[in-house]
Amino acid sequence: MQLLWFIPTHGDGRYLGTATGGRAVSFQYFRQIAQAVDDLGYTGALLPTGRSCEDAWIVASSLLPLTRQMRFLVAIRPGLTSVGVAARMAATFDRLSGGRLLINVVTGGDPVELAGDGLHLSHDRRYQLTDEFLTVWRSLVSGEVTNFQGDYLDIREGKLLFPPVQKPHPPLWFGGSSPIAQEIAAKQVDVYLTWGEPPAQVAEKIATVRRLAETQGRKLRFGIRLHVIVRETETEAWDAANKLIKYVDDEAITKAQNAYARMDSEGQRRMSQLHKGSRQALEISPNLWAGVGLVRGGAGTALVGDPDTVAARMLEYTELGIETFILSGYPHLEEAYRVAELLFPRLPLNIPIVEQQHILSPFGEIVANEDFPKQHKQKATFVS
Repeated sequence: MQLLWFIPTHGDGRYLGTATGGRAVSFQYFRQIAQAVDDLGYTGALLPTGRSCEDAWIVASSLLPLTRQMRFLVAIRPGLTSVGVAARMAATFDRLSGGRLLINVVTGGDPVELAGDGLHLSHDRRYQLTDEFLTVWRSLVSGEVTNFQGDYLDIREGKLLFPPVQKPHPPLWFGGSSPIAQEIAAKQVDVYLTWGEPPAQVAEKIATVRRLAETQGRKLRFGIRLHVIVRETETEAWDAANKLIKYVDDEAITKAQNAYARMDSEGQRRMSQLHKGSRQALEISPNLWAGVGLVRGGAGTALVGDPDTVAARMLEYTELGIETFILSGYPHLEEAYRVAELLFPRLPLNIPIVEQQHILSPFGEIVANEDFPKQHKQKATFVS
């Protein structure tokens, strides 16, 4: 199992839908989160993309010299960036980072935002462009001299002079729930992502994409994007979930849901259907809570519970084929530590045990200026 975290370049705070408890998202704050991710042993972090976010490539590049091992999942945007430029950006980042780049392919699901960036294609045509884009991008980054004539791209003697570190190219990650998106994923990418839907729906998606990939003679890996609210007890966790949306009122929900309704993203439609804009029955599957999606687009569900329960729910997803979890929580700095403390010991992660990093330093506060604090063992619940 791989765990990634999230760098909230579009805002952060203790509550959703309000400036109360809000937090300035500055370079200094990004640095704190990235260094926590790096030190705690997360595989890496996702940086979001869109006009509500600081630019992901610039933020990730600024954090490279401040981190040692974490990987950065950064978006390329077919139709917004030329394929040759995107190939050079990826190769340069991968070279300068020593192979720490992961590529998130984002076609986009908001026609209004895309029109503001000058892209006016319909949903399916955007995905057709994405297919051509990835065909050319993979060829260029693999070191081939590329000639391509399609409906959207006309590439003549394209080449990349300085190759990336990772071969044949940095891994391509991609999320899309529509039939055309799943077809392109099966054909082009390495990791297929889903937002945090109930296990039965995730299983159906995985089966569909896996079957499509087999027709292409390919195998994909699978990941899931979720929030997480984990506390020492079940009661504390659900109290924290309800507290997160304590300032969310009907006006905020209506405004957010109207904005999401204009989108042509199948994934967003599926997220919105989980709660239907209502506070009622937000636990849509055992310990899977849709409250985040009332006012947040994209990933709108959270796993809620005590450590053993949340770990068990995550393992249920791994049994379906999920290998990678991209997690987040509010506020993102504190929750990165909380998740590492409460969940890492209970999951089959291929990272060093966190406690081993503290052999020669205090682990917990010294008692009465001379006694080391006692370690209360937490049982591991995963099956090797």
